[in-house]
Formats: sequence, structure tokens, C-alpha cells
Amino acid sequence: METADRVPATRKSLPLSERDLRDLAVLRGSAVHRAALSDLTQVQVTESISEAALLQTVLEAGLKAVADLVEAEGYARIALEVVPENRQAVARRRRPTWADE
Repeated sequence: METADRVPATRKSLPLSERDLRDLAVLRGSAVHRAALSDLTQVQVTESISEAALLQTVLEAGLKAVADLVEAEGYARIALEVVPENRQAVARRRRPTWADE
């Protein structure tokens, strides 16, 4: 059953190269690839998935990968902005790892 955010609002034409078609065939035919795509998108991908649904799932996986990269870069930027003196002060307040020995 489709959730509200997966209901198509429009259909677009998508030109596919021979390589794109081969890649889609691998995604559809390989259990390992289907499982990976399912894990990325939280959508059950089966061998009998329609081409449109497979393309939508691949798009969602790509969008998720982009969002994850943006998030990671944001956290990296925040980490660089932390003043080294503050890091040292926080480290001094932490309980030493050997304290429970």
C-alpha cells in the first residue's frame, strides 16, 4: 500500500541510456542489489517490480544519499567550528576511562 508521500503527483519522461537499462536490469535481477535498494529506501523491492516503481525507488535512494552527504558535511562543518579550548575543557570534565578500574 502506498503512503501519502509515495503517491505520484505527476509522471515525467526519463531518457535512459543502454547502460541505464543494464543497471536497472541488474537491480531487478540481483537479490543482493534488491536487498540493498530496499535497505536504502525502506521499500520492498521484488523481482517483479514495475519499471516505474523501480525508477521511483532508485530516485528515492539517490535523494537519500544526497541528504546523508549534506548532513555529514554539515556535522563536519560544525565540528570544525568548535573552539579547541572548549574541547579541552570538556575533556577535563569527562570521567577518565580508567576511573572504574
